[in-house]
Amino acid sequence: MHQLASRLGLRTDPTIFFISAGLTLLFVLALVIAPEPIGDAFATGRAWIVTNLGWFFILGVNVWLGFLIWAACSRHGHIRLGPKGSRPEYTNLSWFTMLFAGGIGTVLMFWGVAEPISHFAEPPLQGVTPFSEEAAQDAISIAIYHLGLHTWAIFALPGLAFAYFINRYELPVRVSSVFYPLLREGIHGPVGKAIDIASILGTLFGVAVSLGLGSSQIAAGLDALTGSGTGPGVQVMILAVLTVVAIGSIVVGLDKGVKVLSNLNIGMAVALMIFVLVFGSTLFLLRGIVETFGLYFENLPHLMFWNDMLANENPDNPPWGWQGSWTVFYWAWTVTWSPFIGLFVARISRGRTIREFVFGVLLAPSLFTLVWFSIFGWQAMEFDGLGLAARAAMGESAGEISAAVAESVPLAMFAFFEHFPFTEFIQGFAVVIVAIFFATSSDSASLVVDMLCTGKPTPGPVGQRVFWGAAEGLVAAMLIILAGEAGLTALQQVITVVGLPIFLLVCMMIPSLIRGFAEEDIEHINIGTRPELEAFHPDDDVEIDARSTAGRTPERPAPAE
Repeated sequence: MHQLASRLGLRTDPTIFFISAGLTLLFVLALVIAPEPIGDAFATGRAWIVTNLGWFFILGVNVWLGFLIWAACSRHGHIRLGPKGSRPEYTNLSWFTMLFAGGIGTVLMFWGVAEPISHFAEPPLQGVTPFSEEAAQDAISIAIYHLGLHTWAIFALPGLAFAYFINRYELPVRVSSVFYPLLREGIHGPVGKAIDIASILGTLFGVAVSLGLGSSQIAAGLDALTGSGTGPGVQVMILAVLTVVAIGSIVVGLDKGVKVLSNLNIGMAVALMIFVLVFGSTLFLLRGIVETFGLYFENLPHLMFWNDMLANENPDNPPWGWQGSWTVFYWAWTVTWSPFIGLFVARISRGRTIREFVFGVLLAPSLFTLVWFSIFGWQAMEFDGLGLAARAAMGESAGEISAAVAESVPLAMFAFFEHFPFTEFIQGFAVVIVAIFFATSSDSASLVVDMLCTGKPTPGPVGQRVFWGAAEGLVAAMLIILAGEAGLTALQQVITVVGLPIFLLVCMMIPSLIRGFAEEDIEHINIGTRPELEAFHPDDDVEIDARSTAGRTPERPAPAE
């Protein structure tokens, strides 16, 4: 394999590269030859996972969030994620836009209207009347729970582990490096390579699902504007065009390509959000933003531990209840992104402290997500008819957006914009935003997958990076074809199965980090020496009462800052 890599001009670990590439192409070939049996296998696997391990996904993410907060607030929080004296390479603004646009920009565009409306029309909590004020409050709280602190905890934990071991220990840029305290030199052996291969495949599938959702939304937007249709053929064509754009950004590189696209994209997304705020029910939305903070933190303790355990008491419910299609899907999908986002965030976070990293990655994007859902979600529910009395007064015009979501989730955002002025322009603007988010996610993932293969923070040869960009597009195209009319359901099945092994890997990052922290020699550094009591009595004839100091335990030196 080393000779083949040399002939092809690759600069990579041949074992990791060729096995990952071979398994990817083998999966694509299998989808071409036998799509139905593979689809059935994923459906069976997903049913087993959500029925038997759904509780594990929910508990696990809560543990991750708690660990991150502990790490940031502990005496280890001041440790810099890099060599001594290192400082951040990017400004806070560029840092935020890059991690956000590479993270869940596409997801917010896809679900910003669709998820609140879905829960508003079909409340997941028992005893809540659809379309009521209570249903609206629950819908906003659940949407932000899914895409707020918990989602960013899934990104932040691998990101912290990668930044700590790769930037501080100067280990190879690979997922296996995170397990150095547990495996030691074994990270370079078969176990380490197996971890890296699994991470590459998980990243490819996670990004491919997002590209599939993004292409379906772009197709829905173009159909609303031009009547071009939304079938798999249209989505594959869109996917092909945007993959070419992403490959162009891959060739340019991180600083020129991804950074420019990220800054442009987040600026356009903010402009779209401000447009909705200004041309929508401005006062209502401003009050909604403030109230949503309270709703989120009021409902979070219940939602984060809610397992839908009584779902089986109703024979009409699926085996594991509502959360199998929502919360478990979200966590399984998001965790497949975690090696990609984690390494990407670690790469752009070199020199930041653990405390700065954790609170920056958790709080800044979560705050933006809360404001985004407050504006799009509340406005969509008001347009649809917020409350039974309001819906009765609206007559036949009530329920237009919820009907659009029931018909096609990707269509939700564009049905929403029909209630605003400059409809066609704004719909086209939204299509462009989704397309750039699409390209940003694809090129970021390709650069990171390439790093996983080379083990170095610098990009590999252009052809090597282009291969991974094309592979992501190919896998996404095959998943779209596999999904067919089933659409989102089929994508949920694939990603839930793929997400389980990645979830287990991320769980093992916590003991590895704890062992790494334990080896930091920060307890034994003295900031200063406590003055002796005699220093406060310079007079020799002042007698010190020995009883004032008798039996006192020496004070422990404060930890280093």
